[in-house]
Amino acid sequence: PQLEVVVLRTAHGTERLYCDSLRQADCQGLPFYCPFYQVGGGVSLCCIPFLQPENSSVLAPAKCFPLERDKEPRTVLLDELWEGREYGLGVTGKPGEYRCRTGEVLRVAGFHKQCPMVEPVRRESHTLSVRGESIPEEQFCQSLCRALRMWPGARLIDYVCVESSLLGDSSGPCAPHYEVFMELQGLRGLSEGQRYKLDQCLQEDFPVYKSFRFKGSIGPLRLHLVRPGTFTRLREALGSPLPMPRVLHEEQLLRLIQGSVVS
Repeated sequence: PQLEVVVLRTAHGTERLYCDSLRQADCQGLPFYCPFYQVGGGVSLCCIPFLQPENSSVLAPAKCFPLERDKEPRTVLLDELWEGREYGLGVTGKPGEYRCRTGEVLRVAGFHKQCPMVEPVRRESHTLSVRGESIPEEQFCQSLCRALRMWPGARLIDYVCVESSLLGDSSGPCAPHYEVFMELQGLRGLSEGQRYKLDQCLQEDFPVYKSFRFKGSIGPLRLHLVRPGTFTRLREALGSPLPMPRVLHEEQLLRLIQGSVVS
């Protein structure tokens, strides 16, 4: 009852699902604070507590530098950043060491005095793409949450996606498609109409996906419900403290979650 703040390891991207679950239950009305945002190369961005936007990270010039998101990205100086614009993120080590791209995409949320505050948007490698449509995991999650609101009583515990190419022969002769594995509370099963809502939301949110669906070059999304505790076992199998990958690329992890499908 004396709890005043919830301190998190990460609160960005699709990890916000867990924050939302806490806010709807035991931690309603409490501020959430994530001290650091971990990026590639072992570099952490420092988050300023209780400033708006919530959990924005300060982009310090010591080891991190923004990049314009072009085919040949150009290093951007901190005083050249624009609020609301997205940038790639590069890191470097000691003087004389090589610089590298992390694959992180950040949005400038504002400025704390003269220092830019950034919000992680997505990781460039975390996309769904069976025909080159490249749907980022963060935007897929938004479509999924919109579909979820059309399923009365349902609460999302966790989910992962798979491109049908990983399924091999088990996907059958149908066109390339997405398969989504979800753990829900409040619903024992979904009707075919409810399952189609997610595919419909994706078509509405991504015109390229809708075009491929209309042509038949991408097949309908397949949605599976898994038994409780599946994602706890998946995290154990991952053996990593990093955020849950939303797109699985390993057959071993796919077999684990396929063995837990109940509907």
